[in-house]
Amino acid sequence: MADWGPVLIAVILFVLLSPGLLFQLPGRGRVVEFGNMHTSGLAILVHTIIYFGIITILLIAIGIHIHTD
Repeated sequence: MADWGPVLIAVILFVLLSPGLLFQLPGRGRVVEFGNMHTSGLAILVHTIIYFGIITILLIAIGIHIHTD
């Protein structure tokens, strides 16, 4: 029996929180930019911290599990 919850949550968050894909925090000259497909080192750091926070809450605090047979 495999636990696919952490894998699916990690992949979905990785895609959604890729800097520049949907949004970029901080943007160039603005706080938030949407769909610009550019990134910076600071944006990567901010998105990494957001990713870590959300995945920690979902996997450890809430405990999402998807079991398959």
